[in-house]
Amino acid sequence: MERTFLMIKPDGVQRNLVGEVIKRLENKGFTLVGLKLMAVSRELAEKHYDVHKERPFFGSLVEFIISSPVVAMVWEGQGVVASARKIIGGTNPLESDPGTIRGDYGIDIGRNLIHGSDAIETATREISLWFEDGELCSWENTMKTWLYE
Repeated sequence: MERTFLMIKPDGVQRNLVGEVIKRLENKGFTLVGLKLMAVSRELAEKHYDVHKERPFFGSLVEFIISSPVVAMVWEGQGVVASARKIIGGTNPLESDPGTIRGDYGIDIGRNLIHGSDAIETATREISLWFEDGELCSWENTMKTWLYE
């Protein structure tokens, strides 16, 4: 089974969309294996977004992520990285399809509600940044036989 990292950003937490995001992923059939509400340190934010370090928006991105609590999550399932990206929608909410999280709830690219790993390798890196081994729960979802052949 594949794992991915998702983070409900400060705007999603402040707008009370945590339950809606979790509901959509649970309804799809994915298994939640890690979850925590947390205040993000500047150091963690900078490590997470280090791929954007040289871009002009890096500073404002870091400031936004540390401005309010986030919900960090790890989800598991077949094809979860690509499927979660489809559920999330495109980076720019105004160009995201209706029915996606960003398409339904977002308006501004700087307030796009949620982060999702874009590849298995990225997910592995991000999960290790945000969670320690003992914080993830491996468990067998009894729905599995109804989801997978």
